[in-house]
Amino acid sequence: MNRQQLSPSDLALTVQDDDITAAPVVDAKARSRWGTLLLAYKTLGVVFGGLVTSPLYVYPSMHLKSPTADDYLGIYSIMFWTLSLIGVVKYSGVALKADDQGEGGTFALYSLLCRHVDIGLLSRRADKHGSIPHPLPQEGLEKPSRLGKFFERSIVARRVLLFIAMLGMCMLIGDGILTPAISVLSAMDGVRAPFPSVSNTLVETLSAVILIVLFLLQKFGTSKVSFLFSPIMGTWTLVTPLVGIYSIVKNYPSIFKAISPHYIVHFFLRNGKEGWLLLGGTILCITGSEAMFADLGHFDRPSIQIAFLFAIYPSLVLTYAGQTAYLIKNPNDHDDGFYKFIPTKIYWPIFIIATLAAIVASQSLISATFSVIKQSVVLDYFPRVKVVHTSSNQEGEVYSPEVNYILMILCVAVILIFGDGKDIGNAFGVVVSLVMLITTILLTLVMIIIWRTPPLLVGLYFLVFFSMEGIYVSAVFTKLAEGGWIPFAISFILAFIMFGWYHGRQKKLQYELTHKIDLDRLQTLLLEPGVQRVPGLCFFYTNIQDGLTPILGHYIKNMKSLHSVTVFTTLRYLLVPKVSSQERIVVRKMGIEGVYGCVIHYGYADSQNLEGDNLVSQVMESLKALIEKSSDGSPTDHSGIEEQISHLESSKQAGVVHVRGKTRFYVGKNCGWFDRFMLAFYEVMHSNCRPALPALGVPLTQRIEVGMLYEA
Repeated sequence: MNRQQLSPSDLALTVQDDDITAAPVVDAKARSRWGTLLLAYKTLGVVFGGLVTSPLYVYPSMHLKSPTADDYLGIYSIMFWTLSLIGVVKYSGVALKADDQGEGGTFALYSLLCRHVDIGLLSRRADKHGSIPHPLPQEGLEKPSRLGKFFERSIVARRVLLFIAMLGMCMLIGDGILTPAISVLSAMDGVRAPFPSVSNTLVETLSAVILIVLFLLQKFGTSKVSFLFSPIMGTWTLVTPLVGIYSIVKNYPSIFKAISPHYIVHFFLRNGKEGWLLLGGTILCITGSEAMFADLGHFDRPSIQIAFLFAIYPSLVLTYAGQTAYLIKNPNDHDDGFYKFIPTKIYWPIFIIATLAAIVASQSLISATFSVIKQSVVLDYFPRVKVVHTSSNQEGEVYSPEVNYILMILCVAVILIFGDGKDIGNAFGVVVSLVMLITTILLTLVMIIIWRTPPLLVGLYFLVFFSMEGIYVSAVFTKLAEGGWIPFAISFILAFIMFGWYHGRQKKLQYELTHKIDLDRLQTLLLEPGVQRVPGLCFFYTNIQDGLTPILGHYIKNMKSLHSVTVFTTLRYLLVPKVSSQERIVVRKMGIEGVYGCVIHYGYADSQNLEGDNLVSQVMESLKALIEKSSDGSPTDHSGIEEQISHLESSKQAGVVHVRGKTRFYVGKNCGWFDRFMLAFYEVMHSNCRPALPALGVPLTQRIEVGMLYEA
């Protein structure tokens, strides 16, 4: 995914040794092709589960009334063109090319825009303390577009864009709750066809048990899960179109005439408003397509494109054709439109495969949910939760225990409370259509601001997809009272959590910037009577770079000391997926003996692999390199440098401590009701979330927390 560039010397060496290196290069390319095919095979079990199992619930989710053959032909035509335009053109052809250095999803699009134009909270320009902008190859070579300048000038436009990105993330998380619920419930409903006496309660209970087991498997990681699940989904992807072909030949061989768009026109002319309302069901044929983009960090673009174009898309086209052919001959069987078209002789094998495939279907959105939660956490938009990297090869593979169990509880609750598949389908349609519409809006901005796509192509893209998805959104919004409110409730809660956390963090940052300690103030504090420099190496964590945290003054006044070597450390998350190891740690002298500044940079897809002693060692190496770099080469200066390095080593031997502030808000009488409520909510979240230091693996015996009240 990450492209490596050859230096001129590397290129020359490659050319000179062409006869020697030719064979290995060919072998490497062959291995790469096989690796891509293997990765494409793995995507079946992770990325496409929700999409390829959609035939289980599309027709049962539709409120059809005495449908005719022409109605079914119109519905199939709508589904065919939805799959072709949104699946093939939009996601496979366009969206996958808008990755942010290998990462996908709505927030990756937002961060990509922020890095090219100053519209985000973190500027793309480097500052004097070592922040790195990470320009892309084309970045900085062209002036910002008119639209880019508009976003830079308008704070309202920037906030609206951030809200859209947050809404997309919240809706995707809602998708991660609804996909497992509707997929497993629809598959298990097949038990009732041969055994009509089986109650809804039993089906719902069995579905809940299956989901609980699935969520308990998440801790083993995406790679292990995909290796187990891909054979199941591969079997499903192969078997269902074969059944579809059998149904076409038996029931309605001319079904593919419905590919002609005129069947869509006649469908709407004939059904009017009822036809428009049915779009709330047909939209489910493309459900799970957002996972193609959101799960990009788990795999790569070629593997996802190969799997979709050569396996998933043909499978869906043939399966829906077979279902529609059966329903044309048996028009009143639409409430069980999947299991009724399965031949009796192979009913139970297909039921088993369908149940297993529904379990796999849940995996794609669960993985995508873990990804977007991690992105939100590292950019400080979401309370800190534990994030575990489950693969040494794919850093995008993550797992969060807290998020996993919350998803499990919500999925089970959705099944047990809203057991009717149609209600869950209505909720699902709202999520699917809104996420697609948000992606279209952000992709259009990427085309205009970053890619500089010709206006005619941008207009054509936006007109086709915004109109198409806008019509879908208008149809599903009519189902708000019939289950469509579920994702809005989930998204509102998530958005409230994100906003409350962000508001509290911004208030803290504002207080620290207002009451920061500069170097002159630090020098004055160190010269006060009774204040001593004690032996040892101290990492003092601060959220600000242009100055020092007010906790430092509180610490010195009460402890009457500062360690002989103190490194003021800032963990800075950038709007980039990954930061190279050479740029990870940036150190500087601060003009006071034994006092240094250190910024540790992370991208939102980086693994925080600086743990414990490894962190100390890498910072020490950077400090030594900084000291040696400042040498002018004279013998006297050389002696001074050796003395400074020796002082560093002796301080490390004396003991290492990591000091961070444990701050709380003091809400005064002058504080407004809004701040009182939001800060109280923030304090509840902050008290129950994970601290930042354990993420770096700092030993418990080396941690010191300094309590301080910030006045709101």
